[in-house]
Amino acid sequence: MNELIEKISICVERGKVNKSSPYPKDLAGQDGADELTKQVLDLGIGPDIILNACNVGMQRIGERFGRNEVFVPELLMAAKAMNAVMAHLKPFFKSGAVKAKGKFILGTVAGDLHDIGKNLVSMVIEGNGWEVIDLGVDVKTGKFLEKIKENSECVVGLSALLTTTMASMTKTVQEIKSQFPKTKIIVGGAPLSQKTAELMGADGYAPDPQGAVAFLNQLSI
Repeated sequence: MNELIEKISICVERGKVNKSSPYPKDLAGQDGADELTKQVLDLGIGPDIILNACNVGMQRIGERFGRNEVFVPELLMAAKAMNAVMAHLKPFFKSGAVKAKGKFILGTVAGDLHDIGKNLVSMVIEGNGWEVIDLGVDVKTGKFLEKIKENSECVVGLSALLTTTMASMTKTVQEIKSQFPKTKIIVGGAPLSQKTAELMGADGYAPDPQGAVAFLNQLSI
């Protein structure tokens, strides 16, 4: 049993989605995250144990990403493998057998259509046990406010890649804080830094998906 659980962690870390996946080459023809998760569930192992294995795998790839040992393509493959696991676990979240840590509303701010970074954050955070409400790209302030009103006690994540959208992000942060002062906001994207996040009034800044996870996990303690 422990061997299968560790294999799931490895598949997530290495980005081995399923048996037919050719990546990575040294695992070609072997069961991937998809098949292994089904096997483990069929053995009656709890979904929370599988989710923890998924988290371990993402933690390892996140640490390697932070050390520049792997890059965005590898992180994307890891996220795809994790999504293969989550496809099996979502029914347990819906039934209440596994409870989400909280709700995370995420979107790229108005005027910006970039979504690779946002999508990575979404997949990693979902794999960490949070319910993600992804609003997509070019999200206006009103849409964020609407979703926050519908989902009390949520955390909000704002993403941007263009420096020209910093004013839009600042406006969104300030409007959220004005109407929902207790709502925690984390921001991220190439033009941002801890200092710019503080200046616009955000509660946190993350340079990468693992930074966002660390911020959320600290809130859920």
